[in-house]
Amino acid sequence: MKNYLFGPNGLATKIVHTRYLSRWIVMGIDVVLSTLVTVFAYWLIRFVREELVVWSWVAYLALLAAVISALAFAILHAHRVVMRFTTLRETWRLGIAMALKVIILYPLIHVFYPQVSNERLILGALLDMMTTTVVLVSVRVVLVSLYYFLKVRLHGEQKRVLIFGMDDCSASLSTAVSNSFLPSYKVTGYLTIGKRYKHYRLSGESVYFITGEEGFNRLVKRLRVDGIVFPNYRTAQEEQQRLVRYCQKLGLEMLVLPSVEEMSDGQLPRPQMKEIRLEELLGRDEIKISMKEIAEGLEGKVVMVTGAAGSIGSELCRQLTRFNIKQLIFLDSAETPMHNIQLEFTDKFPNTSFVPVIGDVRSLDRMDFVFRNYHPQVVFHAAAYKHVPLMESNPCEAVRVNVFGTMNVADHAVKYGVERFVMVSTDKAVNPTNIMGASKRLAEIYVQSLSVAIRDGLQVGTTRFITTRFGNVLGSNGSVIPRFKKQIEAGGPITVTHPEITRFFMTIPEACQLVLQAGALGNGGEIFVFDMGKSVKIVDLARKMIKLSGYEVGKDIHIVFTGLRPGEKLYEEVLNVKETTLPTVHERIKIAKVREYNYSEVTDAIKALDIALQTKDNFAVVKQMKCIVPEFKSKNSTYESIDFQMEEEGVEHHMEEVLNKIQVAENLEVRE
Repeated sequence: MKNYLFGPNGLATKIVHTRYLSRWIVMGIDVVLSTLVTVFAYWLIRFVREELVVWSWVAYLALLAAVISALAFAILHAHRVVMRFTTLRETWRLGIAMALKVIILYPLIHVFYPQVSNERLILGALLDMMTTTVVLVSVRVVLVSLYYFLKVRLHGEQKRVLIFGMDDCSASLSTAVSNSFLPSYKVTGYLTIGKRYKHYRLSGESVYFITGEEGFNRLVKRLRVDGIVFPNYRTAQEEQQRLVRYCQKLGLEMLVLPSVEEMSDGQLPRPQMKEIRLEELLGRDEIKISMKEIAEGLEGKVVMVTGAAGSIGSELCRQLTRFNIKQLIFLDSAETPMHNIQLEFTDKFPNTSFVPVIGDVRSLDRMDFVFRNYHPQVVFHAAAYKHVPLMESNPCEAVRVNVFGTMNVADHAVKYGVERFVMVSTDKAVNPTNIMGASKRLAEIYVQSLSVAIRDGLQVGTTRFITTRFGNVLGSNGSVIPRFKKQIEAGGPITVTHPEITRFFMTIPEACQLVLQAGALGNGGEIFVFDMGKSVKIVDLARKMIKLSGYEVGKDIHIVFTGLRPGEKLYEEVLNVKETTLPTVHERIKIAKVREYNYSEVTDAIKALDIALQTKDNFAVVKQMKCIVPEFKSKNSTYESIDFQMEEEGVEHHMEEVLNKIQVAENLEVRE
């Protein structure tokens, strides 16, 4: 019996997950109740006056009351509501509908039955109108109460939260919080900063005033509060030195509702409460991206994401669920992360058709199989090795994945007629100082040269290639944020490489939205870069995170400088300089003005790189990379010696070396 009521497919589960009742069902319920009340009013008056009840007249009265009630409800649209969202406005509408009913009904009774006294008509009309309104409102209250009772039973104990602020935005949160799902929250009241002069109530809940941390702690303990809901991220940022710190010290959840764009799915909204992450409170304004343009290019398409199990790739997949795509193909070589994202999508996005595919972008056979069998129309290429120090020690693998892996996917995209290919790159590809950045620049060069060759008719194909660059991503795998969090949790110290090191930052959702927007804006061959505002000192970031966690810098948590890592530079290149970028329709997105490479020359140079790769000599590989990307100058690296050597020998010498390697490669191909 319990499973029948509260099981996964039980009656209570079906009721809770029903978004709304049909308006005709609502109309039917209201008409039946209105008719019954009218009959009851007639019976009551007759009973009080000890008059005989004429049942034939009751039948006619019931029919007349039903027709007029339906007409009144239809005129005032009283049936076009979602019952659990009933407000005072809907209550007044019900009252007006019942007033309209008696205004029409009781004069008709007088016309057909003039023997009924005016006194009885007036008494019956007043009794009918008031009783019907009370009954209809009471039924709605009962149904809403039953709905929330069942929701609590299904989802367990509700978490008690306070809403910060007492303006219109905060007041509207009460309904939104009450209607969020998994987990369920209960609004305990409203919280504001300042001295209380009067007792206030907002949306039926008490407003609590605090003046400092002690008052906040007492209030949390008294009300058994589990979390604080902020109306938006900006408010949370403004309170990071006060209320956010209080919450951090007590271990309270900090919550915020997602934006309209995030929770809009073309149906009735079911907002999901989101926990505020530290990286989202670091003082950087959120970048807004238009979703309409993105949706037009993705609707009804088969979309593939490489590196789908990574931090960027997985978020791309989540954001793609907002659009009406035909099918989503996950491609990644990491088994366990792929399994995790498969479970996540099965649970959270049951309406999205997706296929998890294990595969290595370096494998020709596997890529051919994937493209041949799934026919993706749009490809987002996020698969890459990205850790700078690690790639500095493993240049051959960086080249195999970042360069030849990209080539492999791009070539198959052309072969199988993919419409759009969007490559995820990095600002480290600008004047690279490390292997990772140089390998990504090589991938950019190949993709762009292929796009230009298709555009100019030198290469057969229709695929449009688009590249997007952005800076460090807050909270991604390898980001300083997760590392700093772990170091703070361990009691410190926080390690920073250099006191002057700076980086551009953006959040994972912003990075993914940029990729999606680039895919919509691009015509082919562009490299999109992002205006990310001012760069941030890493040491300032560390200090802010320590404060947000409720600790003092130098007292509770210390900062230690460890020195620059191999391939690391102090400052990333500015991406939005007017001399090097062109504007787009989006003010924060620019097109990088970069040299266009000849496709045949690029393929020849990469052949020479492949020959160097086969030697398994790291220095030979890096040297060839520097020949292709002359702006690649190693810093804080063992490969700096190559730069000195190449300067002494001259460029001509190395171009001759490249040509010789190409000739060798061509001879080998002929022999084969």
